[in-house]
Amino acid sequence: MRILLIEDEPKTVQSLKRGLEENNYEVEVAYDGLMGKQLATRNTYQLIVSDIIIPGINGIELCKELRILGIQTPILMLTALSTTDDKLIGFEAGADDYLAKPFDFKEFMARVKALIKRSNQTLVDSQVLKFADLELDLTSKQVTRSGQKINLTAKEFQLLEYFLKNQEKVISKAEIAENIWEVEDENSSNLIEVYVNYLRKKVDKNFPSKLIHTQFGMGYILRQE
Repeated sequence: MRILLIEDEPKTVQSLKRGLEENNYEVEVAYDGLMGKQLATRNTYQLIVSDIIIPGINGIELCKELRILGIQTPILMLTALSTTDDKLIGFEAGADDYLAKPFDFKEFMARVKALIKRSNQTLVDSQVLKFADLELDLTSKQVTRSGQKINLTAKEFQLLEYFLKNQEKVISKAEIAENIWEVEDENSSNLIEVYVNYLRKKVDKNFPSKLIHTQFGMGYILRQE
């Protein structure tokens, strides 16, 4: 389980990071909103924990921008601002939960576990595969990136689904041939290259960050750079 912690107070970072790691979570830290946005759009996390008052862009603006980009990772806001109006602003920005400082670590962990459990259940129910700002819905057969609909052929859809189920893992052409075309034929290499190029034109071409990369001599990998 990977969690992105966006916080600029060293003592808070140290305390939360240590506590989360003791509960078997992998924690990546950003000390300002701009770094947090960069990491949130580049990597996949099960939860984002963000203070509201942080350098760069504040937590509210960060939350809005991530939701506009189509990133639906649960967001837990941490702040000393705890009035009802403050909470409403956070929820309207797209936050999933709100915890006022100071708080007990046990309560914090309860919120973390509840948000991750709810998120995992939602993914199971909707059958949506996600990576960065890319989403593939196995039920409706729709693909979107940054909220923009992408039309794929049946074989392109299968290929993208396979990439999403093996994200950040190098996939060989032989593996693609066996799992997508159900053949073990070296001559299928050119066909795979053609379809990967088709997919790149639709998924990557008109977007600032590229997701489908070639690992020369090894195959392909879905990652964000």
